[in-house]
Amino acid sequence: MRTYELLSIIKPNIDSEEFDKIVAKIEENITSLEGKVTSTDKMGRKKLSYDIQDFRDGYFAVHTFEMEPNQVEKFNRQLRLNENILRTMLLETSEVKA
Repeated sequence: MRTYELLSIIKPNIDSEEFDKIVAKIEENITSLEGKVTSTDKMGRKKLSYDIQDFRDGYFAVHTFEMEPNQVEKFNRQLRLNENILRTMLLETSEVKA
């Protein structure tokens, strides 16, 4: 398994309960693909550097998780299908072994 970090920006026109549900759904997607969530940081609402889909701010969440590399594309597809997510950035943070 490799370690990944996901930054997601969620639409600001939802309430905090809906934000929690979306974050929980992301975690559920990770575990359904045999991944393991190691940490979740709900950073709250922040201003964006530039407008995304006519929104000037958004809710930010960072997930650190472990997943098999062959499951990552399926996970990305699930993220793109969620219409409440404005933008995501997925980085592999595994240690390189020499």
